[in-house]
Amino acid sequence: MGCCGSAESKRDWKPLEERSCTDIPWLIIFILFCIGMACICGYPIATGGASRLALGYDSYGNTCGKNNTKIEGVPLSGRDMTENKFVFFLDPCNLDIINRKLKSIALCVSRCPSTELKTYSDLKGFALNNGSDLCSYDISPTRYISHSERFTKCPKLPVPPSKPVPLFRRCIPVDISCYTQFAEAFIAFVSDNTVLRRVISGVMASKEIIMGLCVLALVLSLIMMVVIRYISRVLVWILTILVIVGSIGGTAVLWWFYVDHRNALKSNTTSVFGKEVASDNVKALLVYSIGATVFTVVLLLVLFFMRKRVTFTISLFNVAGKVFIHLPLLVLQPFWTFLCLILFWVYWIAVLLFLGTTGTPVKNNSTGVVAYEMQGPLQFLVWYHVVGLIWISEFILAFQQMTIAGAVVTYYFTRNKSQMPATPIISSMVRTIRYHLGTLAKGSFIITLVKIPRLILTYIHTQLKGKENACARCMVKACVCCLWCLEKCLAYLNQNAYTATAINSTSFCTSAREAFLILVENALRVAAINTFGDFVLFLGKILVVSCTAFAGVLALNYQRDYTVWVLPLLIVCLFAFLVAHCFLSVFENVVDVLFLCFAVDTKYNDGSPGREYYMDKALMVRQDIVLYLRPFLCY
Repeated sequence: MGCCGSAESKRDWKPLEERSCTDIPWLIIFILFCIGMACICGYPIATGGASRLALGYDSYGNTCGKNNTKIEGVPLSGRDMTENKFVFFLDPCNLDIINRKLKSIALCVSRCPSTELKTYSDLKGFALNNGSDLCSYDISPTRYISHSERFTKCPKLPVPPSKPVPLFRRCIPVDISCYTQFAEAFIAFVSDNTVLRRVISGVMASKEIIMGLCVLALVLSLIMMVVIRYISRVLVWILTILVIVGSIGGTAVLWWFYVDHRNALKSNTTSVFGKEVASDNVKALLVYSIGATVFTVVLLLVLFFMRKRVTFTISLFNVAGKVFIHLPLLVLQPFWTFLCLILFWVYWIAVLLFLGTTGTPVKNNSTGVVAYEMQGPLQFLVWYHVVGLIWISEFILAFQQMTIAGAVVTYYFTRNKSQMPATPIISSMVRTIRYHLGTLAKGSFIITLVKIPRLILTYIHTQLKGKENACARCMVKACVCCLWCLEKCLAYLNQNAYTATAINSTSFCTSAREAFLILVENALRVAAINTFGDFVLFLGKILVVSCTAFAGVLALNYQRDYTVWVLPLLIVCLFAFLVAHCFLSVFENVVDVLFLCFAVDTKYNDGSPGREYYMDKALMVRQDIVLYLRPFLCY
C-alpha cells in the first residue's frame, strides 16, 4: 500500500508538500472486516449452500446433480441425483403471496416435460419413455394411475410444457395461469384493482415513450455538463432565464391541457373504460397544474430575493469550468463509481442468496419438507453482511469524493498549470489508494454508525403504522428525522475532511477539525456562495426534469384515449432527476472543494511576495471586492 508510517498532526497548511499515510489502524480494521465478508461468502460455498442455490435442491434436502448424504429423520433424503439435474415443481401455482415464496413440493428430475401432460397415463408414459419421474420418489411409475396418494404426491394436472432451456436448472412452464392469479391477488391486496389495472395498462402502452424519454433525460444531462464546461460565464444567467421561462411556460401548458381534457371529457362519447381513463387524466392534470403553479410562485420569489448573489456564483462557476477543461475525466467519475457499486451489490445479493440456502436441515413435521436454517451464532452472519453492505457502499462513494478532491486540489494549488500530472484523476486515485484508504474507512464507518440506527428506526416506524400508540410513532419519527439531519451534516463534514486530507495529508479527525474551523471562520462568505451555487445546480436538475416532463406531456397527449399519465410521467421524471443528479453532483463536489481551497488560500496567503494567492484571477478580483465590501455586505 505504500504505507510506511502514520502522519503526525500538522497545524500549518502545506498544500501538496508532504504525503504520508493516514489512519492506518482504521485501514487494518477495514481490511479485517473485508476478510470477514469474504469468509461469509466462503462459508456457504464450503458447506454446500452455494451449490444448492446454483444446482437446485428438492423438498427433501437432496441437491440435484449430486450424490447426497442421508438426513436423519427424512426417509427420502440421501439419494443419488447424479442423473437428475433439474428441479421440477408439482404445483408451480401454489404461491404464498404474504411470504413471497413457492409452497410447492420440488423434485429432482432428469428431464423437464416438453409437451402438455393431461392425465396420469401421460405422466406414466413420460416417466417410462424418458426415465424422468415426475411424482414423488416413493411412487413407482407403474402405479401413477392407481396410487391412492397420487393427488398429493404427483403434479397437478394438466402439467404445462416447460421452456426448452431450464432457467438455473429449474423447470419453468412456458405459460401458466398462476401468473394471472398472482397479479389478481396483488391487485386485490392494494384494494383498488380498477385504477391500478388502468395505470398498469397505461405503463405497458407507453413503454416505448418512457424509454425514449429516459434517453432524452440522459442526453439533456450530457448537454448540461457540456454547457457547464465551456460556457460557465453565462451558465447562471442561462439557467435562471430558462428555468423561469420553462416553469411559467410549463405551468401554462399544463393548465391548457387540463382545460382541453376537461372539455373533451364533457363531450366524450366513447366506452365506459375510455371515460374512466379520461377522468383519471383530468384529475392528474389538475394535480400537476396546481403543483406546478405553487412551485413556480415559490421559485420566482426565491430568485428575486437571491438575485444579488448571482455575481459571486458566476466567478466561481468560471473557475469550476476551467477545472473541467483541465480535468475532462471528471465527467466519467460517476460511471466508474456506479459500475463499482453495481458489481458490489450483485456480489452482495448473490452471497445473501447463498446464505438463504445455508444452515442445518430442519424438517417440517406436518408437510415433511426440509428447509435449511442457520441457528445459533450463525444467524449473526446476515447482520454482519448487512453492515458490510452499508459500510462498503459508503466507502466506494467516499473514494469518489476523495478522488475528485485530490484532483481539484492538485489543480488549485499548482501555480503553473503546465506542470500538472498528465492524468490528475488517475494520479489522485493512486495517491488515495497509497496513502488515504484508512481515512476513507473511518469516514464511511461514521456514516454507517448513523445510518444503521436510522434504518432500524424507520423499520420500527413502518411496523407501528395503524397501531393505537400515536405518541410512540411520533417519537420514532422525530428520532428518524434527527438522525437523517445528523447524517447529512456528517456527510458534508466528511467531504470537507477528505478535501483537507488531500491538501495537507492529515488524519481524518485532524482534517475534519481543521476544515470545520476554516468553514466557521468563513461562514458568511462561504455560505452565501455555496448556497446559491448548490441552488443553481439544483435549477439545472430541475431544468432537465422539466424539459423531459414537458416532452413526456406532449408525447403522452397523443394517447389520451387509453393511457393514464400518472405512473408513466412519474417514472420518467424520477429517472430524469436521478440521471441529472448523477452528472451534476460531480460539478457540485468540485464547487465544494474549490470553496475550501479558496478559504484556505485566503487565510494563509495575503498576496504579498512569498505569500502569493493560488487562486484563479477571476476569484482574485472577486476576493478583493469582497474584502472591501465585507463590512457593508448583508448576507
